[in-house]
Amino acid sequence: MGKRSLSFSFRRSTPRRRHKHAAVPPPGVSGSPVAVSSSKKKTGGARLWMRFDRSGRSELMELDKNTIIRQASIPARDLRILGPIFSHSSTILAREKAMVVNLEFIKAIVTAEEVLLLDPLRQEVLPFVEQLRQQLPYKNEQESEMQLVSTGRQWLPLAEVSEGLQSELPFEFHVLEIALEVVCTYLDSSVADLERGAYPVLDELARNVSTKNLEHVRSLKSNLTRLLARVQKMRDEIEHLLDDNEDMAQLYLTRKWLQNQQIEAHLGATNSNNVSNTAPIVRRIGSNRSGSLMTSKFGDDNDVEDLEMLLEAYFMQLDGIRNKILSVREYIDDTEDYVNIQLDNHRNELIELQLTLTIASFSIAIETLIAGVFGMNIHCSLYEKKGIFWTFVGSVSAACVLLFLLVFAYAKWKKLLGS
Repeated sequence: MGKRSLSFSFRRSTPRRRHKHAAVPPPGVSGSPVAVSSSKKKTGGARLWMRFDRSGRSELMELDKNTIIRQASIPARDLRILGPIFSHSSTILAREKAMVVNLEFIKAIVTAEEVLLLDPLRQEVLPFVEQLRQQLPYKNEQESEMQLVSTGRQWLPLAEVSEGLQSELPFEFHVLEIALEVVCTYLDSSVADLERGAYPVLDELARNVSTKNLEHVRSLKSNLTRLLARVQKMRDEIEHLLDDNEDMAQLYLTRKWLQNQQIEAHLGATNSNNVSNTAPIVRRIGSNRSGSLMTSKFGDDNDVEDLEMLLEAYFMQLDGIRNKILSVREYIDDTEDYVNIQLDNHRNELIELQLTLTIASFSIAIETLIAGVFGMNIHCSLYEKKGIFWTFVGSVSAACVLLFLLVFAYAKWKKLLGS
């Protein structure tokens, strides 16, 4: 018997090609879209960031944790604050060269020269991106004044720096102010929506206590509690900063940046080989100019008046938002008290009805007892009298009614029954 030869064909399937998907930046934001393709695998832990510099230029980037740590000079533990675990927390941390901002949905790393914004394409973050785009560039002429002039190997600060910075907040505080404004506006609008939906639901519950209305109030109270916790966290964080001048002084990144630049300028002047006899004079002039610069604009390192005024303004705004939420909660508590009073009143009416029926049952039971006694097969002389049946039944019934009225009047006298 012949063997059949089986032929197997191994055909290589044609691989499917994945089209590139581009994340389009918000309108008006310069920079190319971020393309995600199968050929270029995303680095492990890379997330979408948007970078804004002082001149207003912006670009979308995918950066991993190590790149962010190197670029912003922050410890790795600070990036955990920007993670999804702390999605509704409020934290403002000051580091040597950066400020880590986590205010509700705004998660950013701010330095003296740029802003790194996490997840800029989220719906809640888009107003913040739009505000940054509108309010940056942050005084280009001021930025030009902050540059240092190079003369050979010496670096000397411009004398106009103090004049250009007199009336403006530092860059990092300008960004912080925009973030606080956007978050406070969002919370205020959330409270307004909550108020518009709360009062009709509570009024309906006061008119009609039903399971459906109670469920609406329970959902409303849960939303109010969560919103109050978010506002309270942000308010406590600002209050903590206001209570600690050292923490506020650490947030002055532009001041520290200028101080570092001047230290580098002095070191460059000291190590210069071109000036030998005039070096002390140049250092004296440079130190005088830098001292006047820092004193005129920034004062000493403990001068936190600008930041304190900024934080106090938004602290008062958050306190007002918190008071609105507390007023809604008080209205809910008042409505619950009113509903409980109504339920207690209905319960008392049921108890009064039950007591009335109990008194009536007692009176009827007395008449039933008498009827049962005469219903026995026991010889009695009353059986032999004619026409006494209806007289006896009427007398017993009247006695039971009188007994009911007496017990009912006693309950009234003891205020066991309402008027």
